[in-house]
Amino acid sequence: MVAESTDVAVGIDIGGTNIKVGLVDAEGAILNRLILKTAAYPEPQSLVEDLAGRIQRLVEGNSLLGVGIGAPNGNYYRGSIEHAPNLEWKGVVPLADWMTEATGVPCLLTNDANAAALGEMLFGDAKGMKDFLFITLGTGLGSGLVVDGQLVYGHDGAAGELGHVIVQPSGRLCGCGRRGCLEQYASATGLLLTYRELNPEASSNTTSREVFDRAAAGEQAALETFEHTAQVLGLALANSVAYTQPEAIFLFGGLAAAGDILLKPVREHFEANLLNIYRGKTTIRPSGLVESDAAIHGAASLIWQTA
Repeated sequence: MVAESTDVAVGIDIGGTNIKVGLVDAEGAILNRLILKTAAYPEPQSLVEDLAGRIQRLVEGNSLLGVGIGAPNGNYYRGSIEHAPNLEWKGVVPLADWMTEATGVPCLLTNDANAAALGEMLFGDAKGMKDFLFITLGTGLGSGLVVDGQLVYGHDGAAGELGHVIVQPSGRLCGCGRRGCLEQYASATGLLLTYRELNPEASSNTTSREVFDRAAAGEQAALETFEHTAQVLGLALANSVAYTQPEAIFLFGGLAAAGDILLKPVREHFEANLLNIYRGKTTIRPSGLVESDAAIHGAASLIWQTA
């Protein structure tokens, strides 16, 4: 008896260190996966050539609907990675077109935070929601804005960069070249900068996890660090509500894993800064995605949302 073929999508997450690839069915189950080292592909064309063969073997016996890619500086409209600072690939890389040509199936690409937002909507706790924000709190701060069930891309594909809203004019220098961006205060990087300002004797090797552990143990400088981080983030999120009035704001990533040490004061500062007509109407909650699978789920969601 011949086994029945299953419709699947391939999700690819391209990071500065690793490239994660997974085969995802309609329910979000990851049927197969692999991890590649980004440094093994100094030229993007070599990745496409290698992946085309790997995907064929990965999909064997199933029906491939398409390939979704989440990547830094990914432009959905053009299907390209554009001037990504943490990749060796320079300039504009039309990766989606190359993947479509190599695999013979549709390929869609967007930035990693947008992909994760789609993953939350299809496979996480935003199921059934049409209006929400998805915030990634990692080394930087990424975001995806969903309005009326659709990701907001803007006219040129670069909308939704809340991490680069200026919250402190003439503040900390950001990797984007400007000063005072939100991600310099509300991210793992920003948390450490704040902690070292409050505790000059801290080692330069201190990690954000260690700051969390110290806050959990009651260290004053660490507690003040989380309070300051929450104050800045809560205000920025309150301001964002005036633009889209989301039903929920999901926090994802390493810093979000701090739990109530971060979430409780963020919620307090958020509510305190909301316009009266918005108070009590938007919840801030942790993401429902499993962190180890979120990138693959998000990338595959690009295909499943159009299936």
